[in-house]
Amino acid sequence: MSSFNRKEQRALRHRRLRQRIKGTAARPRMAICISNKHMYVQFIDDDAMHTLAATSTVNAGKACNVETAKLVGEQAASVAKDKGISLVVVDRGGNKYHGRVKQIVESAVASGLRISTKTDKNVAEETK
Repeated sequence: MSSFNRKEQRALRHRRLRQRIKGTAARPRMAICISNKHMYVQFIDDDAMHTLAATSTVNAGKACNVETAKLVGEQAASVAKDKGISLVVVDRGGNKYHGRVKQIVESAVASGLRISTKTDKNVAEETK
């Protein structure tokens, strides 16, 4: 049995993930944060310590559910395209990759955003 509560466990998972995930200007980090009331997506360049673009449900006034997560993913992809971002690495914020987090990422990919993977040969060519 763990001596940490759920919030502390998520923070530990997020710290472990951040050791491997790093955003650059060419491939920013798509940081997803989900609270009980709102969902936030930021595109972050960790080298320059600068947020390139962001979107959230704060001004939308909608419920924090899977349908809204789909809209946030589409909105995040359009904001990224406006800023010239096409390739990102996903930071799920210590949350499991299911439900709202999964819906945000999948709808962003469906809207034209590309998620980098280690096996993608085009990623290796673009980052050189």
